[in-house]
Amino acid sequence: MELKLMMEKLGAPQTHLGLKNMIKEVDEDFDGKLSFREFLLIFHKAAAGELEEDSGLMTLAKLSEIDVSIEGVKGAKNFFEAKVQALSSASKFEAEIKAEQDERKREEEERRNRRAAFRELKSAFSQ
Repeated sequence: MELKLMMEKLGAPQTHLGLKNMIKEVDEDFDGKLSFREFLLIFHKAAAGELEEDSGLMTLAKLSEIDVSIEGVKGAKNFFEAKVQALSSASKFEAEIKAEQDERKREEEERRNRRAAFRELKSAFSQ
């Protein structure tokens, strides 16, 4: 899902099958997921010319790089500052999701405690 969202944000959406093929191309441990190491492998393979030109991974590698000789140092600086800002925005999103998950866990724990207290009271009246 993260790869799908990233490709959509980069303006290169992929089909479900295309995403599976992208993962399969660099999935060294065959778990169907991309580890950080496998993610970095995309860029290593792109630099070594080991990716097909029309593959989704090559698209990802091209959309995530910058040529300083063309863009200049200021352009590269802006590119990487935008990347950092996007990453921090993603971190805020992840923090919000984590907070929601923690809230759900807390609510579930409270629900269990109320049920246990109710059962205890019920058993006192049943005797």
